[in-house]
Amino acid sequence: MKNKKIIIGRTDKADFPKLNLEEIDVKIDTGAYTSSIHCQDIVEKDGVLHAIFLDESHPQFHGQNIQFNDYEVTTVRSSNGAKEERFEVKSNIRLFGKLYKISLTLNDRSEMRFPVLLGRKFLSKKLIVDPELQDISYLQSQHED
Repeated sequence: MKNKKIIIGRTDKADFPKLNLEEIDVKIDTGAYTSSIHCQDIVEKDGVLHAIFLDESHPQFHGQNIQFNDYEVTTVRSSNGAKEERFEVKSNIRLFGKLYKISLTLNDRSEMRFPVLLGRKFLSKKLIVDPELQDISYLQSQHED
């Protein structure tokens, strides 16, 4: 069987190489369609999107201004039903030792426990969620040495 789906738990840690972020806590959310990442100081200037990911309260915060030439504005319906426009960027994510392409909406998640939410658009055709498990990819990467 070619594209066998990998089992992931309800939470994990992932790397985002294009964003210079490693071991970021992620929550798997099959109720969400899009994936979202915590960011601050989102500024669109002269056709370039500038953003600083995470914030000072996160141990992995590096304060770098990351720039995107390729981005779009998308409408997202939040869990309370309200529609909100957000910037969406293309990036990459490393899970289970493999690099995947991912679209991320930029959002202030400072009130949330997890800085990243992985939604169905990313999970589909790749991963199956077992809510009894946690940190499967991260624990696997710790035992590769």
